[in-house]
Amino acid sequence: MKGCNVFLLCVAAFSTWTVTADAKELSITTIKEEPYTMSRGSELEGFCMDLLTELSKIMGLKYNVHLVKDNRYGVMDASGNWNGMIGEIVRGEADLAVAPLTLTAVREQHVEMTTPFMQTGIGFILRKDVASEESTLSLLAPFSTNMWIGILVAFLLTGLCIFLRGQITTTDMISWLWISPSEWSEPDTEQHDFTLLHSFWYITGALTLQGAGPHPKGLSGRFVSAIWWLFALVLLACYFGNFNSKLHSNSKHVSISSFEDLANQDVIDYGTVESGSTMFFFKSSKNPLLERIYQNMERKKSFVSSMEEGLRRAQEGNFAFIGEAVSLDLAVARYCKLVRSQEVIGMRGYAIAAPLGSLLAKNLTVAILSLSESGTLTFLQQKWWASSCLGANRAHGSEALQPHDLRGVFLLLGLGLGVGLLLALLELLSRARNQAKDGKKSCCSELTAELNRRFGSREASTEEDIPDKSKA
Repeated sequence: MKGCNVFLLCVAAFSTWTVTADAKELSITTIKEEPYTMSRGSELEGFCMDLLTELSKIMGLKYNVHLVKDNRYGVMDASGNWNGMIGEIVRGEADLAVAPLTLTAVREQHVEMTTPFMQTGIGFILRKDVASEESTLSLLAPFSTNMWIGILVAFLLTGLCIFLRGQITTTDMISWLWISPSEWSEPDTEQHDFTLLHSFWYITGALTLQGAGPHPKGLSGRFVSAIWWLFALVLLACYFGNFNSKLHSNSKHVSISSFEDLANQDVIDYGTVESGSTMFFFKSSKNPLLERIYQNMERKKSFVSSMEEGLRRAQEGNFAFIGEAVSLDLAVARYCKLVRSQEVIGMRGYAIAAPLGSLLAKNLTVAILSLSESGTLTFLQQKWWASSCLGANRAHGSEALQPHDLRGVFLLLGLGLGVGLLLALLELLSRARNQAKDGKKSCCSELTAELNRRFGSREASTEEDIPDKSKA
């Protein structure tokens, strides 16, 4: 009896091996949609194709892929007949449907659906200039944050470039001395009115196109002032030009960031793919807000025939396309003028469909969970949803100016500051040389004395002058 059982087990194992070895190739239907399935010559590529490759490694599947004939996902008509990929599964024309098929109760009643390989929801996209919100700090909007930081740094450097060294006097007042000897006639006795506060007030006056005294008298100081004036003129021209452009752009549109904003305005139209799962979500919803959105779409006949048409209309402006959030994220990564709403409703998942009663669905569910736990699904999504908008050109007048937009002006200012300092040093060197001739001293000693007078302490300079006076 025991030998008979062993024989039966061997026969069963052999039969199982034979069935597996002679298993037919699975016929898999899919639909063209970026980045799930795309054409590359005669072959197909994309997220779904990579998913199939990973599943076949786990389950040992053999398959061939074809595109659905009517280019639809699958909707049941009034007579109970299905079209699209679901229809091919129901009619036995395909063994699996691998595509971004939304898992719904109706589909689950007629086909086997695996656990979702991707989670998503419903959102909408529209152009950035339509979605932008008016800020309470609109006066700062023409320039980006980095731009304002750059302007502040340029302001401080220019003010400090005019004055190089300060020292505390006996009256606790800050007296700032110029390198350039042209700023005074008698450096030891002359009263200097150009304090630190005067320097910053002076360059602030240039930003308001107003003169503010006292003015530098030396060539180097005047050169730095001229460069700063030119910088201020270009900066003001860019600021008011961009501010005017943003002001007129924002006045044409309303701020839209949620479905409630979308429903409470009539400036732009909105719609979704006709006969798709998103349309039926709104149609069957009992939420008053979502019912109002569907009624508006139905009244205006603002449905689109495909996602491509919805994206095209959204890019043209005055249209918000409602769809699956994960597909919209791809559109935002490809089309840099678009932005997706932060609000996502009706969370659902994408799953693989198999014939009703098929054991493949259970095995595929286990394989999908395995890929999810290993991080493979996350890797594939990052691979195919990589953004191409980095460094893309922005629409004129719709974005804040960045530092690199005015890099020429900043370079000119930096060059001017450097030349101004060089001129001041040359003036100082010339003065030291002339004094060395008059006093019959070395040029180096006079230059050292001048530098000590400007950068050393006042007491040190006085002590150096006492021996000279006593000799005289």
